[in-house]
Amino acid sequence: MRKIFRIVFALLLLFSVQNTFAEENHEPAHAASNEKFNAGNFIFDHISDSHYWHIITWKGKDVALPLPVILYSSNSGLSVFMSGKFHHGHSDYKNFRLMFEGENKGKIIELGTDGHALESLPLDLSITKNVVAIFFSLAIMLWVFLSVAKAYVRRKGQAPTGLQNFIEPVIVFIRDEVARPSIGEKKYERYLPYLLMVFFFILLNNLLGLVPIIPGGANVTGNITITLFLALCTFLITNISAGKDYWKHIINTPGVPWWLKIPLPIMPFVEFLGVLTKPFALMIRLFANITAGHIIALAFFSLIFFFAEMNVAVSYGVSVVTLAFTIFMTCLELLVAFVQAFVFTLLSAVFIGMAIEEHHAAEHH
Repeated sequence: MRKIFRIVFALLLLFSVQNTFAEENHEPAHAASNEKFNAGNFIFDHISDSHYWHIITWKGKDVALPLPVILYSSNSGLSVFMSGKFHHGHSDYKNFRLMFEGENKGKIIELGTDGHALESLPLDLSITKNVVAIFFSLAIMLWVFLSVAKAYVRRKGQAPTGLQNFIEPVIVFIRDEVARPSIGEKKYERYLPYLLMVFFFILLNNLLGLVPIIPGGANVTGNITITLFLALCTFLITNISAGKDYWKHIINTPGVPWWLKIPLPIMPFVEFLGVLTKPFALMIRLFANITAGHIIALAFFSLIFFFAEMNVAVSYGVSVVTLAFTIFMTCLELLVAFVQAFVFTLLSAVFIGMAIEEHHAAEHH
């Protein structure tokens, strides 16, 4: 079984090299075959979002899944069509153009009657690769949790089996080791659904991001917009649920000399700054760790193509070392996928627990 797993893993890894070399934001492979390999474009095109879902390059042609494009502009109004109309950047459609280079790379611009780009970009509400990946991960989560919930009703009082047996220990772990100690025995159940949703959403998308073939390969948790939204959810829940003691400690911190509060509110400013830096830390930590893992793995891939331009024989020698480091990084990313999901959930629980904690008069004294 281990040998079979190693063979399958190696094939997927080799496929990912070919798959990512002509990634979604690149021009087709046959168009770029005479150009020098650019490691920076290779890496950042791979980890960025796209209006296509690249599947494979076959005989010099890109095979990609076109995705819905939804644009609104004051000139053209609402426009809805498939990204395949752009033919990978070789054609314009309805006075719109998908850019593959320049400052608007990866964005859709609007053309004027003279054929030149307008200064303002249209409002882009397209269903991109990351959006599709989010829908897919949410569908999996709904299927898993609804199946487990039905199993609890159907097998009430019996030992869990199958999917229920796999999910239950994770739920119990988040409940007993994260929510209960951080939030408290009285109120942890109120926030447990959110913590479970965050944990499984981040974990599932982290794992899918390591799969090189569709429906995997999207860099959802490595997109700062996604991590910003997750951090914002924790921020809103924390501050909406916060009690009067929480805000009292921010405005009038106990145990602090009065001259740090009056006439200049130094400590209230510092405490309020801490309220803002907590979600910022959540956002950056998840984004940076996931993105860094992808960049390092792709940097090792790039060495093969970089040395191939110098000497093919050297490239074969380097590829062995590169592949070994890439396998190591993939295993490390697998560990990071679990760790980052746990850390984000734990810190969210800690922040919520700090906000709803009640301080007694004796503690103030």
